[in-house]
Amino acid sequence: MSRLLGGTLERVCKAVLLLCLLHFLVAVILYFDVYAQHLAFFSRFSARGPARALHPAASSSTNFSRPNATTPSSGLPEAPSARPGPTAPVLPPCPDSPPGLVGRLLIEFTSPMPLERVQRENPGVLLGGRYAPPDCMPAQTVAVIIPFRHREHHLRYWLHYLHPILRRQRLRYGVYVINQHGEDTFNRAKLLNVGFLEALKEDATYDCFIFSDVDLVPMDDRNLYRCGDQPRHFAIAMDKFGFRLPYAGYFGGVSGLSKAQFLRINGFPNEYWGWGGEDDDIFNRISLTGMKISRPDIRIGRYRMIKHDRDKHNEPNPQRFTKIQNTKLTMKRDGIGSVRYQVLEVSRQPLFTNITVDIGRPPSWPPRG
Repeated sequence: MSRLLGGTLERVCKAVLLLCLLHFLVAVILYFDVYAQHLAFFSRFSARGPARALHPAASSSTNFSRPNATTPSSGLPEAPSARPGPTAPVLPPCPDSPPGLVGRLLIEFTSPMPLERVQRENPGVLLGGRYAPPDCMPAQTVAVIIPFRHREHHLRYWLHYLHPILRRQRLRYGVYVINQHGEDTFNRAKLLNVGFLEALKEDATYDCFIFSDVDLVPMDDRNLYRCGDQPRHFAIAMDKFGFRLPYAGYFGGVSGLSKAQFLRINGFPNEYWGWGGEDDDIFNRISLTGMKISRPDIRIGRYRMIKHDRDKHNEPNPQRFTKIQNTKLTMKRDGIGSVRYQVLEVSRQPLFTNITVDIGRPPSWPPRG
């Protein structure tokens, strides 16, 4: 009995010893496995430190002291980014009939109009007077060209009314004020030629050009500032003319031509110094090239003019009637291909781009009589 009990106890002790040995072996294996993982983890960090020291260009900081410097290459192809940046969403085309138009507008010029107020009213307009709708892609890029001199009061009202109108029309556009330097006789058409060229220098994608006097404001935002298959005359019914065309061939005030149409007529004439005549010459150019002028419905083509005193340096050109009769002879040599000017200053303001230019002096006219 005692021998049987002793044998059993011996077997139990051996089993316990084997279990302890097995537990020890498992503990040793787990210990070395965890140690190896920690060693690999810390070795990755230690390997990054020297790499940064040897290749400082790999750091996320940029050396701004050398703006044109290039980052040294390691000779290895760059690995593609594991997290590519978000791609810009594809916008749908802007509708032909914008949904946010108001229609007839109340236009008045009696309220004070500081430029700061106009800027607050148009937070989406970028520096230089650029704007693009955030929710759709317009079919055209429009440059609005304003011939200008000594009309700051009018410009503030124009910006106050036109920026909201153009934004509601879902246009991608820029506003360019072409300021004639000096006090010599004003030349509207030559300034418009300058505006066409300078706008394209800033953005070659402009394909529609709206030429607008600074003292004319549309009374209906359904008069869309776009270009079509034919040159367009927008200001067909001004209050100063009793809201009707003064004569059938009138093309003054506000007009629009595509880039191709403008080049087809060789731009506008440069030789009309003083008031009047240049718009009739432009009408003749359009007719001579076989194009026809499109106009809006008279109910939406109404404009109000900001009253002002006549500029003493913008008196009627005494030779304008003779020039108008000779458009066929002059349009090939006098136009966008022959314009000469010097840009004195380009200033990008919050609501427009001001371009001050020297366009020269008019020729001496023989005395009348």
